[in-house]
Amino acid sequence: MMKQEGPATMKMIRLFAAAIALALAAATAALPQPAAAYSYAAAGKEPMLDGREAILSAVQKGDWDSVGQSVTGLQGEIAYLDENEAKGIKAEFDKAVTDKSADQMSAALNRAFVAEIERRLNGAKDNLKDYQTAKVLVVKAKLFFDAFSGDLDPAKRKTADAGLNQALEAIGNPGIFGAGSKPANPEAFQAAEDSILTALRG
Repeated sequence: MMKQEGPATMKMIRLFAAAIALALAAATAALPQPAAAYSYAAAGKEPMLDGREAILSAVQKGDWDSVGQSVTGLQGEIAYLDENEAKGIKAEFDKAVTDKSADQMSAALNRAFVAEIERRLNGAKDNLKDYQTAKVLVVKAKLFFDAFSGDLDPAKRKTADAGLNQALEAIGNPGIFGAGSKPANPEAFQAAEDSILTALRG
């Protein structure tokens, strides 16, 4: 028969396990978190993507009350873009709602989406040493592009699409257990980003 541990021994084991757990938690918290600044890279809903569909659907119906409500629901995202990526974008959304202008609203949405694409490409560029984070960010950029690419001139759409494929290629590939691995190419990524943004803004 196995000897059963006494209460004192079991208490010591529990205290030791708790100490190890606390030490591991502290060590993990102290590690650098390169993706933390880009939490929007995580899988999940994208408010601007969902909001665009709701806004355009309401615009098509002429339901500007619903348009205004949808824009209000995106105030957090719009305020961030206005402050960091696309100065004046909030005023563009507000004016489109006030004027009840479908063209102004489409232009504001497209400008916001270009800013969202640039935001994610810059995040990927800053995280090229972290393949998974960079890949998710480029894929996110592609999702935003696909959502409004139908509004673009065909030649510009083709150029931007090719650039996104080049950006995905430029982040490299860790391979399988190291086999077939390919390092990231920062210069190629920068060239791809420049091509994308030139096409989208031109």
